[in-house]
This record gives sequence, structure tokens and C-alpha cells, in this order.
Amino acid sequence: MKINAVQIRPGNVLEHKNKLWAVSKIMHTQPGKGGAYMQVEMKDIKTGTKLNERFRSDETVERARLDQKDYQYLYDEGETLALMDQESFEQISVDKSLFGDAIVFLQDGMKIIVELHEEKPVSATLPDYVTLQIVEAEPVVKGQTASSSYKPAILENGVRIMVPPFIESGTKVVVNTATQEYFERAKA
Repeated sequence: MKINAVQIRPGNVLEHKNKLWAVSKIMHTQPGKGGAYMQVEMKDIKTGTKLNERFRSDETVERARLDQKDYQYLYDEGETLALMDQESFEQISVDKSLFGDAIVFLQDGMKIIVELHEEKPVSATLPDYVTLQIVEAEPVVKGQTASSSYKPAILENGVRIMVPPFIESGTKVVVNTATQEYFERAKA
């Protein structure tokens, strides 16, 4: 689908120079002399190579058509993960690199959204929040409770996060998978 350069947004996937590029940053620039342009920072979906490209405001670019499908995580196969299509129950293997840093929050049976381009997986997204148990939390230092200080804690998956002082070992907390930060104490 052709779009104007001014319609490019972070998260878009563009077909440019016979490759698929994920847009990470955009900056609209209007110099004192000459026409306005879009400075676009993109990342090659396959290799991870970054590219900075300028597009004139009136220029058109090809936005890739991606299909989203719901999958369920089944098991780890080393470098890949086995996922099951929620509608047809077919199994596919996807590369772990599609998940980025959020892969540490992957849990058995978790629902995952996979974006496909021409039936090939190009990205995978975990739910925004997961509930995990704190296995280790440092004790509160007396006198620090008045301020809004946080203390380090370790989750059951081994990830270290900062939590409020009232959180203790054994407490279940909700964690944001994108930022890897404490969100709230899990409701009972």
C-alpha cells in the first residue's frame, strides 16, 4: 500500500530497497531553504541493520501489508519456539529473535500475536503485562519508607526489577513486558 512520507509512523513496516524495514524513529524537518522532508530511522527486520533515510514530504513509500494471527506458545526448541495457531491448530516454529528482550517473560500456554508478511513471521508480541512471583526481595531499610524509594527484587524467571518497599518475597506482581518494570501488586 502506497503512503505519503508524512504518514510514516514508528512501528510501520516499509518495503524499501527490496527489504522489509521497521520504522523506529521519525523526525519531520522543515529547513529554511528547500522543501520539508522526513528523517526516518529504520531497522532491517531480518538482519537488524539500521538505516537513516530522508524522504521528501511529497514522496510516496510502500507500506508492507502485515497479517496478524493469534498463536499459543507450546515449547522451546533451542533457537526456535513452537507455536500453535489458535484457529487451525497448526504448529509453526519461529525464531526467538522475533521477541527481542521481552522473551524472558514468555510463559507456557501464553497467547502471542505474530505478524506475518507473505506467510512468513516478521515480529511477535507478548501480552503487555504478565503476573509473576517475587522470589527474593531485599528488606526495607528503616527510615526509607517515608520517601518513594524502590528496592531491588528478583522475579521467578530470574529478572531483576525495582519494586516498592511494601513488596516482599512470595508476593505476586504485575510487570510491564515492554519496559520490564513493576506495574502493580497482583490482585488476589
